[in-house]
Amino acid sequence: MELRSYWQLFLRRWLLVVIPAAVVLIVGLATYQPPPQAYNVGVRFLVAQTPQTAAPTIQEERYYNWLASEYIVNGLTDWAQGRNFATAVSAELAAQGINVPAGAIQVAADNVRSMLTLAISYRDAQTLEAIMHAAVTVLTEQNGAALPQLGGETAVIIPLDELIVVPISAGLRAQLDLPLRLALALGAGAGLALLAEYLDPTVRDKAYLEKIGLNVLGEIPRNKVRRRSVLWN
Repeated sequence: MELRSYWQLFLRRWLLVVIPAAVVLIVGLATYQPPPQAYNVGVRFLVAQTPQTAAPTIQEERYYNWLASEYIVNGLTDWAQGRNFATAVSAELAAQGINVPAGAIQVAADNVRSMLTLAISYRDAQTLEAIMHAAVTVLTEQNGAALPQLGGETAVIIPLDELIVVPISAGLRAQLDLPLRLALALGAGAGLALLAEYLDPTVRDKAYLEKIGLNVLGEIPRNKVRRRSVLWN
C-alpha cells in the first residue's frame, strides 16, 4: 500500500485514531497531580583507623593506615546501604521524637577514591536534614559493630561537607508520562483504523477491481450526497 493510500485510509478512519488519544488525554488531565517536591543532601567523609603507637616505622604506619582506611570505607559503604543502618538511623530519630520508618530511609553510598559518600533523598527538607544528622551520628558512633575486623574499636570518620539540603527536580519519566501515553494511544488508534479497513468489504476505487481482474465499465462521480460507486461486470 502506498503512502497516499495510508493517508486516505487514516482520513476516512480519523475518529478511530483520535478517540483513544482523546480519552487518554481527558483522563490524564482530570487525574493529573504534579510530582511531589523532593530534596537531597550529600556528605563526604574521610575514614581512617585509630593510629597504632607500636608501628615499626613512620612509612609503614602510613601505608597500613591508608590500606586499612580503604577496607574500612568498603565495609562502611556496604553497611550504610543495608537494612541495619536504616534501622539504626530510624531508632536515632525516634529518640529525638521524629518518626521516620526504616523503609523510608534510602541511603546511596559510594567509596570513590577511598572516600565515603552518603546521599539521602526525602520529600520534606526539614525531616531530611534530621535524617542526615542521625545518619552521621550512627555512622560515627556505631560503626564498630559493623567492622568486626577492628576488634571493637571505632573507626575515625571526619565529615568534609556541611549538610546542605537542595531541592531536586522531577525526573524525566514524570515529565514524559502523559506524552508517552498519548503516543501509545495514537498507535493503538492507528491499529484500530487498519483493522477496520481490513474488515471493511467496501470497494472504494477501480484500481482494486482491475487488480483482481474485473473490467470497469464506468464510474458515477462523487457528489455531496453519495460517495462514488463503481460498476463492473
